[in-house]
Amino acid sequence: MASVFLYHVVGDLTVGKPELEEFYETETIGSAIRAIRESTECGITVWKRKTHMGMAENNDTRQQRFVGILTSLDVVSFLAKPQCLEDQDKAMKTLVSDVVVPDNALLKIVDPGIRLIDALEMMKQGVRRLLVLKSTVWKGMSKRFSILYNGKWLKNVDNSSCNNLSINVSAPSSAASSASSSSSSTPPFMRNKFCCLSREDIIRYLIGCLGALAPLPLSSISSLGAINHNYSSIDASLPAAEATQKNPGDPSAFAIMESTPDGRHRILGEISVSKLWKCDYIAAAWALANLSAGQFIMGIEDNVSSRWLADFNNNSLDNGVESTRPRKISSMSSGYSPVSPTFGVGRGTYRGRSAPLTCKTTSSLAAVMAQMLSHRATHVWVTEGEDDDDVLVGVVGYADILVAVTSKPPSLSALTPRSIVELRLENHH
Repeated sequence: MASVFLYHVVGDLTVGKPELEEFYETETIGSAIRAIRESTECGITVWKRKTHMGMAENNDTRQQRFVGILTSLDVVSFLAKPQCLEDQDKAMKTLVSDVVVPDNALLKIVDPGIRLIDALEMMKQGVRRLLVLKSTVWKGMSKRFSILYNGKWLKNVDNSSCNNLSINVSAPSSAASSASSSSSSTPPFMRNKFCCLSREDIIRYLIGCLGALAPLPLSSISSLGAINHNYSSIDASLPAAEATQKNPGDPSAFAIMESTPDGRHRILGEISVSKLWKCDYIAAAWALANLSAGQFIMGIEDNVSSRWLADFNNNSLDNGVESTRPRKISSMSSGYSPVSPTFGVGRGTYRGRSAPLTCKTTSSLAAVMAQMLSHRATHVWVTEGEDDDDVLVGVVGYADILVAVTSKPPSLSALTPRSIVELRLENHH
């Protein structure tokens, strides 16, 4: 086990993080779209309002107020419903509580003094956000302040302000539950000041500690078992609306594929929270409801224009009377080019800005981490074969990275000679 996991605590990751601004379930979808564009991991945490404003609450009560995480894919899938396309104004005024999928287990409130390894264990088990108390007396380096002594972990806080928190290191889940016991000892000027850490924040912190993780960073993702073969996919000839009828799991992404003559699958693009994160949600919703998956990935970035939105939002005139129903937009008027039913022909039309982020099975763990962070992506697709083949074999997401960095180091034979060169090249793409 790398010492960085044992001698560092989550409080080290809160330096410079902004204070959490709760987004309530009573807000509208229009407000949610603006918030998602400023979020990490392409989603926002959704909360219930406090029953008594101005009153202090403990961590258990705050945890119960957490509803779930709303992502860009959730919003676009909702706006792609027929009733939403019929009345866009009403759809944009829909309450977030009607769209977000409740899942209280996606976030855990933890004390800043819990070890980094315990935080990673929580995230490996499905937690996607950590809510951490922001302390004005927190020190930047934790090794000299947080000490493992007689099986107990001592908090890195000022003893005059807070009582020491004992955490059983053999039970990561107890670290989260015991965090609530310290809230009563927190001085008034520190209460209700929390920041939210995502899995992206964890990986961004770890990439600055690659030397301490050696030899894992230079090991191939295949040797570390970091490739997830249970990915979600949609054939390019099928309607893009298939993405609204399935749960992609983690990562929240669908690979858009075409079959090769030898029975394998080539990845052409993706429908994911990453691709939809900064796009125009109304335009993407129309495309998701009306186009094939192949057409969708071809035009979602390059062909969705403000002109299309203007046409889409203008009401058509029928015999001089303004109609309340938005005018149907064809693939020609929207800027999408008709796609041949045979997707093996003219494959180049699927490339360009909509090309998915990919790596090889021999790529090093450090290179994949650098790819994900530089592109602000939640995942990287894994392919094999020549560069023009892009035969999909799996995907590497945040959860897979966290499992890999805490795994047993592989043998020296797993270190690829191309690792360092690969890291430099892929980090500049």
